[in-house]
Amino acid sequence: MIRCIIIDDDPFMRDLLTDKLAFFDDIEVLITAKDGAEGLEKIEKLKPDLILLDVEMTDMTGFEMLSRLEKINFQTIFVTSYGHYAIKAIRFNALDYLLKPVDLEELKDAVKRFREKHASQSKRRVKRALSNLIDSHSNQRLFLTTQQGELDIPLKEIAFIQGERNYSNIRFGSDKKILVAKTLADFEELLPHDAFFRCHKSYIVGMNYIESVGRERIRLSSGQSLVLSRRRKEEFLEWWAINKSSR
Repeated sequence: MIRCIIIDDDPFMRDLLTDKLAFFDDIEVLITAKDGAEGLEKIEKLKPDLILLDVEMTDMTGFEMLSRLEKINFQTIFVTSYGHYAIKAIRFNALDYLLKPVDLEELKDAVKRFREKHASQSKRRVKRALSNLIDSHSNQRLFLTTQQGELDIPLKEIAFIQGERNYSNIRFGSDKKILVAKTLADFEELLPHDAFFRCHKSYIVGMNYIESVGRERIRLSSGQSLVLSRRRKEEFLEWWAINKSSR
């Protein structure tokens, strides 16, 4: 049996998740907890395999709660509302999540992913997420799940990203590049806005690699140059002036 704890400050959500998990013959809801403090107590006592964790609770966030644990010996599925600030952090770190109100089919998909994951992989994801949340951009890493496996990419090494329809080429300071099945719009949403800028419909540029800006081109320290869209130029120059001092 998969031993599960639900941690959410909304009694309706606790009851809803408990009812939906009753559809699974191999999942046992050990207990529910009303906030992070009670969640920590129940995790230490009951040693679950899986927790469904509310991102924003009255006493602390789900991330804060996890950071207080010495060891994470379980997998986590975050539960949050659409548009919540944490969605970006969750997706940036390739963590699993459900949107409120939780749909049964989406819950089934999340449980299926839980079964397919190795526990150690899930623990690594949570730990790196906690690290990313406190690190500066220079030390943050982007984690992407692809058909070929997981990619672990230091943000400071990304010179630019070139879009190719439903794919993107991540280009580094060297000649190295990686093709991933994500659009530029996906990356524009994921990446920190003070470190990356979409300078053209086909390019996102990394602040760390900008050497100089011409009338229609951005020259990079790697020797490459990118097209600067005329309609984005004014906004780009303002962004560059604000953020280049922090390089």
